[in-house]
Amino acid sequence: MSQAVSDKSIPATRVGRAERARRANQRAGARRRVQRIALHLLLLAGVLVSMFPFYWTAVMATNTTEDMYRNPPALVPGTHLLHNVHRVFQNIDFLGSLLNTVIVSSATTLLVLFIDSLAAFTFAKFEFPGNRMLFRFLLLTLMLPAQLSLIPRFVLMVQIHWAGTLNSLIFPGVANAFGIFWMRQYIQGAVPDELLQAARLDGCGFMRQYWHVALPAVRPALAFLGIYTFITTWNDYAWPLIALINPKKVTLQVALAQLNTAHHTDYSMVMAGTLLAVLPLVVVFILFARQFIRDVMKGALRG
Repeated sequence: MSQAVSDKSIPATRVGRAERARRANQRAGARRRVQRIALHLLLLAGVLVSMFPFYWTAVMATNTTEDMYRNPPALVPGTHLLHNVHRVFQNIDFLGSLLNTVIVSSATTLLVLFIDSLAAFTFAKFEFPGNRMLFRFLLLTLMLPAQLSLIPRFVLMVQIHWAGTLNSLIFPGVANAFGIFWMRQYIQGAVPDELLQAARLDGCGFMRQYWHVALPAVRPALAFLGIYTFITTWNDYAWPLIALINPKKVTLQVALAQLNTAHHTDYSMVMAGTLLAVLPLVVVFILFARQFIRDVMKGALRG
């Protein structure tokens, strides 16, 4: 009799355990959904906070300065954008300074991508006397404030007769320690030594190894470095202000600073110029970011 009772209790015990496991899985799934929703809400809040300055710039560019001083201030776009843009074109040579900035930023970015990746490839995959010592010395330059080099750099530009030309903005920044460090660290993990050895056996020299083997593998790193370099060069103000001694030949950031006057600043006009200056950066970021994300996803799928 006791044996029969115990036999009946075994299935009941198993059912109870299965029910408890099912309820535990449901509770765990509910917790994961709550955590996922909380994470998405946090990310959404971060996006809204980071996007608000751009929205506020657009609002200020489409209203008047008087609207900004109202209490409460205008929080929706107005109808004065074309008027503010027209005044920007009246007060500064916007198109000329925009062209100068595009030339400087594009040329600097292309040269940085080539020179920094080439130097990083050499540091990462080739052994030569003083390799580590030179790379450590390169990293030490990251600790020096950039402002310390302004005066020596300007004296050098005067001596080679580049002061006041766009060359003084392009060539001093074509090789930087951060870009070489970033590309070296990426190349060490993305380019296998076995692949380079196979390329050497096939008769590839240094430049063919760099161009046909290394560069295709480090396109995500190049995309990031391109975005970083272009934006940094585009937004540079101090060095163009010093190097371009001709007030009629300036970059966009220096030209926008000319909209500020000593006695009165029309913030709606300044914000309209700022909005026009930001739009090319948005386009460049979208183009490079798509390349960056696409190559990263390809690497993840291959892995």
